[in-house]
Amino acid sequence: MSEVSSAPLSPLGFLIRSASVWARRPAVVDGDRVWTYAEHHDRVQALAGLLTSRFGVAPGDRVATLLPNIATMLEAHYAVPGVGAVLVPLNTRLTAGDYAYILDHSGAALVIAERAQADVLAGIELPVLWTDELDDLLAAAPRLALTLPADENTLLSINYTSGTTGRPKGVMTSHRGAYLHTLGVVTEAGLRTTSAYLWTLPMFHCNGWAYTWAVTAAGASHVCLPKVTGEAMWAAIDDHGVTDLCAAPTVLATLLTDAAAHPLTTPVRIFVGGAPPAPALIERAERLGIAVTHLYGLTETYGPIAVCAWNPDWDALDEGEQSRLRARQGVPTIVSERLRVVDEQLRDVPADAATMGEVVMRGNNVMLGYYRDPEATAEAFRGGWFHSGDLAVMHPDGYIELRDRAKDVIISGGENISTIEVEQALVAHPDVLEAAVVAAPDERWGEVPVAYVIAKPNHADEAELLEFVRGRIARFKAPKHIAFVDELPKTATGKIQKFLLRGTATAELKH
Repeated sequence: MSEVSSAPLSPLGFLIRSASVWARRPAVVDGDRVWTYAEHHDRVQALAGLLTSRFGVAPGDRVATLLPNIATMLEAHYAVPGVGAVLVPLNTRLTAGDYAYILDHSGAALVIAERAQADVLAGIELPVLWTDELDDLLAAAPRLALTLPADENTLLSINYTSGTTGRPKGVMTSHRGAYLHTLGVVTEAGLRTTSAYLWTLPMFHCNGWAYTWAVTAAGASHVCLPKVTGEAMWAAIDDHGVTDLCAAPTVLATLLTDAAAHPLTTPVRIFVGGAPPAPALIERAERLGIAVTHLYGLTETYGPIAVCAWNPDWDALDEGEQSRLRARQGVPTIVSERLRVVDEQLRDVPADAATMGEVVMRGNNVMLGYYRDPEATAEAFRGGWFHSGDLAVMHPDGYIELRDRAKDVIISGGENISTIEVEQALVAHPDVLEAAVVAAPDERWGEVPVAYVIAKPNHADEAELLEFVRGRIARFKAPKHIAFVDELPKTATGKIQKFLLRGTATAELKH
């Protein structure tokens, strides 16, 4: 195809355009500092120059980031792929062991990190670019223009999942997929040049659901928030005219219950994902002038692939019915292909809001595959569709609604927790004979892990066992409660019946 009528798709082009069109418009607010789009573009070019001239980063190299939601993390989303390298965003809540595994598996050549993370990186034999040195280094660095890839299917980022079997998998995303997904975000969120987006969603989560690029594409403002608290969110909303943000239900709950909460004269739109928001939470938000839209997706789909698109015909319904409809996972975004709910033979289940099946999808915003894991990729793509592992029903109007998780992954505060990983940490204790971990509902976090343990006589108590587990896995993955039992419910073949334990956990927490 002629280069006159075709160009490779890449989200890098959004910054190049906005730096010209919106040069004097505010691009990034980071604490007391504000950069225009021209200044933001200059910093990105300086970081690109620094990566190549000082650290020798070359096309195809992997560059990891261990950063909160600060300007540097945003800049890395352009500078790293802009020199042909591959971004590897690291979850800031993992253990030193997790980081060692991911950095080794990805083959990272460099880590960009805050000095506060020095302890968990102490055993890593890689060069580290510390952010407290960055301003001086950028000032002296050569400016390097961003280069768009010759092939739009070039790898842009490897985003590691929390792992459904304990070990995280590297989800490969491309420049093309990121570009198209970004256009979907701009459209579905209605981002405009006057929008101000508050960074409550971690940028390491699916590249911030592509808002790292979408906000820039719209010429809107990025408002960085390195630590999410209710007070900080309300201060940003009031001080910076925030119009949009994304969050897990737990962050929404934190916002709504904070002492600073107050009705808004200018509406704020919040896009919620990670777990279904409770209808009561949605109703409370609406009363404060906060419009909640539910999204659904996975790391493997660049973040949200479905949106609970609002049908104007629902405007006349009562508040309770509207909230129930808003809590559904929804329909494909404007750039997504059809979502299906299928049985084991990949046949569509009836759209009766009752028959459960697995959610499967394919299209431009589905991952290229798992990095260095062809077996897992083949399993995930069997039958020509990506298998989400989520069980859902299809409503007559084409909206899907999740009912269970085939993989038993717990989603707590937007973070995936593998029950198998937690169970393995429990069983590693010499007093524990057997363990089963299930999700229990939680008003703040959406879900929390609860453990049922068969232990030896005179075993360690709950507090001691919890401390043991927290020493082996990330603290947020540890059970919120451990119940010692004489036996676990099992099938005739010995498989633990977790659905019975989930019911027990739910009933116990209600009392």
